[in-house]
Amino acid sequence: MNEQIRKILFIEDELSLAEIIKETLESRGFKVIHETTGHQGLNQFKTENPDIILLDINLPDTDGYSFSRHIRAFDSKVPIIFLTSRQLPQDVVAGFESGGNDFVKKPFSMEELIVRIRALLSPNRNILLDTELNQNITQIGKYSFNYDHRSLQINDKQIKLTAREAELLKMLLVNRNQVLDRKLILKHIWGNDNFFSGRSMDVFITKLRKYFKQDPSVQIANFRGVGYKLVY
Repeated sequence: MNEQIRKILFIEDELSLAEIIKETLESRGFKVIHETTGHQGLNQFKTENPDIILLDINLPDTDGYSFSRHIRAFDSKVPIIFLTSRQLPQDVVAGFESGGNDFVKKPFSMEELIVRIRALLSPNRNILLDTELNQNITQIGKYSFNYDHRSLQINDKQIKLTAREAELLKMLLVNRNQVLDRKLILKHIWGNDNFFSGRSMDVFITKLRKYFKQDPSVQIANFRGVGYKLVY
């Protein structure tokens, strides 16, 4: 990856924090376009064609979720990372549902943020699967997964999913054939990686496996202490 040409649109109204983040990213070779409002950010998006967006949720003229949905209405591929001080799991789910690719909670280390930016800008990132999900229906073996409607269908049988089940399956699907780190899943969907959330996630994985029992080619493999991998 040639970071020298990577362009970041950064929308954050807390100026002291924004200055630190901008300077650090620029010291790593990124070009950073900083704006403080959604309106200004949208104008820059249209003219600058950024490679990735860093987006605060609480903006003076809109909220990050609305901004993300607006971007997704005409661009399904540009990665969006939410930066927020919100801590509730439903905030994370809302971020994914509005089109976000990642969710970083304040305060965070710059090294963590840079790693996440690089991961989303990697040429190995599965853009095709992201596009398919934005087209609502994705084939998983013999099943059809409709993320928007939170459903799995095989033949004439439809399985309704909860919001968390749908979000978990989406994360596994976007990372198909790759081990998805369990701590990353927990922090994104449950909001923390404590013991009780971990047990809850394991229960959700068991439920998804039962949903796919009519097609043995679909497997959610467990890598003990590491994470899960969707294979089909």
